[in-house]
Formats: sequence, C-alpha cells, structure tokens
Amino acid sequence: MLSVLKNVTYRRLFAAQAVALVGTGLLTVALGLLAYDLAGSSAGAVLGTALTIKMLAYVGLAPVINALVVRWPKKTVLIGADLIRAAMALSLPFITDVWQIYVVIFVLQSASATFTPAFQSLIPTIVTREKDYTRALSLSRLAYDLEALVSPAVAALLLTVFSYNNLFLGTVGGFLFSALMVGITVLPKVPVAAGPQAPLWHRTTLGTRIFWRNRRLRSLLALNLVVAAPTALVLVNTVVYVRDVLHRPDTDLALALACFGVGSMVVALSAPRVLDRFGERAVMLTGAAVIPVVLAGAAALTLLSIPGGGWWPLLGLWFLLGAANSTILTPSSRLLRNASTEETRPYVFTAQFSLSHACYILTYPLAGWVGAVAGLGWAAATLTIIAMIGSAGAFLSWPRHHAGAALEPSEKEQSLEHPTRHARGLRT
Repeated sequence: MLSVLKNVTYRRLFAAQAVALVGTGLLTVALGLLAYDLAGSSAGAVLGTALTIKMLAYVGLAPVINALVVRWPKKTVLIGADLIRAAMALSLPFITDVWQIYVVIFVLQSASATFTPAFQSLIPTIVTREKDYTRALSLSRLAYDLEALVSPAVAALLLTVFSYNNLFLGTVGGFLFSALMVGITVLPKVPVAAGPQAPLWHRTTLGTRIFWRNRRLRSLLALNLVVAAPTALVLVNTVVYVRDVLHRPDTDLALALACFGVGSMVVALSAPRVLDRFGERAVMLTGAAVIPVVLAGAAALTLLSIPGGGWWPLLGLWFLLGAANSTILTPSSRLLRNASTEETRPYVFTAQFSLSHACYILTYPLAGWVGAVAGLGWAAATLTIIAMIGSAGAFLSWPRHHAGAALEPSEKEQSLEHPTRHARGLRT
C-alpha cells in the first residue's frame, strides 16, 4: 500500500493532510476545554452548537464556495483555505465570550469546506492508475483513523507540560505545514472550461444533479445515511455507555473509541486487495448489510440489561462498526472518480462532501435527544432503523451489472453535464 508514496506529489499532499488532521484533533481537545472555561456545566451545549454550525457550513456553503472558486488555481485555493484556518485557530486563545467561538468555528469550518473537496478532487488527477488510487484512498482513510487515535494521546502528553491554549498553536502549526507542503508541490493543471460560466445556481447544484442521475451515486447517497448512524452512536453516546451503563472508569472511554478506530484501520489496510478481488459493489453493500445488525446488537446491550459483562461485547460491537463503516468510506471516492471528468470532478466531490455531512444533521441530534429522553437502547434502535432505510436504498439503487466497471455510455453522458451548457442556451 505504501508504494503509492513513491509519487512525490502525492507524498507531499498526504503529509500535508496527515499533519493538518493531527492539528485538527488537537483543536477538538482544546476547544472542549475552552468551552468548559467559558460555560462551565453548559459546555456540552456550547460544543453541540459548535458542531451544528460546523455541519451547516459543510452542507450549505461547500457547494457555493466550490462554484465560486472552481476556476481558480488549485494551489491558490488550498493554500488560502489553510491560511484562513490557521488564522482562526490562532485567534481562539484570545476568545472571551461564547458567541465568539461560534463565529470563529463558522469561518474555520467554511475554510475546511473549501479545502477538503478541492484536495480530494485533485488526488485522481495525480494518482491515475486504478490500483494506486485505491492505495491512496486506503492511506487517506488510515490518516483519519490515526488522527482519532494519535491526537488525544498527543494532547494528553502536551497538557502535562502546557496549558490547553498551547494546543491551539499545534493546530496553527498543522495548517501552516499543510500550506507549506502544498506551496512546494508542483500540481497538475486541471482543465478549465472555455467560454462564459454558467449562472451560480447552476454551478452550485451541478454536483447534486449528477448524483441524482447516476444509479451508483444514488446508492452512495443512501450509504452516507448508513455510515452516519453508527458514527453518531459512537461519537455521541459512547461516554454514556461507558460511564452510566457499564460504570467503567474514564480511561475505558478512550479504549472503546480506539476499538472503533482500529476496526476502521484494519479494513483500510486490507482494502486494496479486497477491492481488486470483489469490486466496490460487493464490499460497500456488505458494510451496509452488517451495520444495521451490529447497531441492533448495541440496542440489545442496553434494552436487555446485559450485566457488567457487557463491556467486552461493547468493544466487539464498536470494532465491527468501525470496520463496516470503513468498507463504505474507503472505496467511495472510486465511485466519484468514475462518475466524473476532470471538469466535473470538483462539483461531484463537493456534492459528496456536502450531502454526506447532511446526514449527520439528522443522526447526531437523534443519537443525543433520543438517548437523553428514552435511553441509549432506544437511541441505538432508532439509528438501526435509519441504517436499515439507508441500506435498503443502497441495495435497490445500485445496479448489479458492471458493478466494478466504469459508467455505461448512457450514464456517463448524463454525468458529464458541462458547467457551461446553460450559458450556451442548452437545456440541462
């Protein structure tokens, strides 16, 4: 899998991504401590609002920003987004009111909503071979999983020496390093359509319309909902499972979250070989079939009042959820690449970024509110139903024929809707 790092351009961009992710992880820890300093016992409400603002920026602004900057040089977009993120992180230690957190998080996450889709859509242009691209996707998935494991450990180590405000400096350093790596990298020129641009609304909605016209991408929409269900359960309710249901110490919270990350890492490491053998459809729909079953097991863990021995089943369930999630997340960019050209790729990747995060606006509140009102078992049961709906949609939408191949001509013709067609007076 590491052979793809022989590509100098990709190696530098991967280093930029990995270091920026660690910095983002430090930001998460420091932001929680800052919220507690400002709001005390209401820190959870502050973080919940900040998380909602983050998702709204991802869902509402990402397509608009992409439509505005699509003709800009990729290097300018990536470096500019990194510098804005660094500036916002640098301002966080000087915040004195809760509302200021919301403003800074909105601007920072808007910059992330610019950076991430642009970065992801650039990789297929750099890594063109199918096998190498799959390895690149696996490394990217691994970077996200390692960030979830490494950042809390690094933060805990730094907090033994420094105050939490210094963690924000680590975040700034991560974003500046990312900007430096992008700056010294020679990026390929992405073709830009000639002629006048289409209206902003046309460009903003182009990626979503391509999704809707392509059966595999419609299936990916449903799979996004499947992934959002276990992710919400784990991120929102693990602390309650560990402390209130199983009465375990705080250190076991990190262990439970680590099991989720390790499960994802195991699949990410094996993804290139598995995808070469079975193809995207078999791998991704297997994850869609497994997730509702495992979520039902998590519901039973509480509803059936399994005694103290429920700790080991919880670790096993979280490992399986992480693994099943990774079977969907790791190959997803292959579908996006196959359904787009170099001209439409930024629109398609941005649509995936926005639409996938829209699912969390549904599942995060469900995980928290149902868990608080009716209990964790019913929260898991509700998310099981959500995952089942998404799984059914994925199975029904994804055609069985040519599961791992490129698009059929009729589908491809629909997917390659040119962003300037409207400007030329043609119907879209």
